[in-house]
Amino acid sequence: MDIRELIKPKINPNIPQISPGDTVKVNLKIIEGDKERLQHFQGTLIRMRKGVDGGSFTIRRVTYGVGVERTFPLQSPLIQSVEVLRHAKVRRAKLYYMRGLSAKQARPKERREKVTEQATRQEEETEPSDQILDSSI
Repeated sequence: MDIRELIKPKINPNIPQISPGDTVKVNLKIIEGDKERLQHFQGTLIRMRKGVDGGSFTIRRVTYGVGVERTFPLQSPLIQSVEVLRHAKVRRAKLYYMRGLSAKQARPKERREKVTEQATRQEEETEPSDQILDSSI
């Protein structure tokens, strides 16, 4: 008998497709006594773990010169939303080397999507013809 048959993790639907190198903003529900509030944590995704328990991801940011890492389980009901702010071009699955870099050096290069570039070109080509039609009316 395999443990995967006994336990089926419930993946949080509020988490989009993310990958290492992405800059993400995670909104968490914090419960303090009778009160609830949202707290956000923004940083670079340095690790994705997948496993029987559903997996987890680790985010790193540098605050006031001190590196802070936080690990979130993928199945956590406390995660309200995850926003992907930037996609980065990285060549590793685990970005532990960023721990030794300064905050400025640790910024990965932004990944450009070919589909996005083609869509931008098409929009630029259609705009002048729209202006000609608008001026004739």
